[in-house]
Amino acid sequence: MRIKELFLHSLKSPKKLAAFRLLPIGKVMTYVFIFIAILTIISFVNFMSGFDTAQSTTSGLLEYMNELQWILLPFAFIIQFVMSTLLIFTRISLMALIGLWVLKALKRRGDYRHVWRTTAFAYTVPTLLSILLMYLSIPNLYITVSTNILSFIYLFLALRYYPKQ
Repeated sequence: MRIKELFLHSLKSPKKLAAFRLLPIGKVMTYVFIFIAILTIISFVNFMSGFDTAQSTTSGLLEYMNELQWILLPFAFIIQFVMSTLLIFTRISLMALIGLWVLKALKRRGDYRHVWRTTAFAYTVPTLLSILLMYLSIPNLYITVSTNILSFIYLFLALRYYPKQ
């Protein structure tokens, strides 16, 4: 399957999310890193717009930052990418661990690697929602809680389609 098809199926079909557990790990990682790259670009643009606003409030700092901007921006982008990667992988891994416990409670067959792959695709809608909520100026705590609940719902719906023991 192409990345575009994976994206569309992860938006609308919990049954397909359960089937994605059988995808090769390379395809799953490609999907996750494309998503991380998109998130990084969006958050970097957000950083740049906030950075310009902060610069305009202090005149002496504005001249100094214009001289150092060529070195500051690449490092800021790299740090943003690393932090986004760390955050997304941690969230997916912890939610997959919770999903593994739910899988055992539902008496379904599956390994952690299967649940991890399903969780990676289950985070599509919550991630898109978090981007939307970020631009609506909703506090980060509410965004985190709502995206975690929504991703758990998506994961739970997908885990119901795993084979029975």
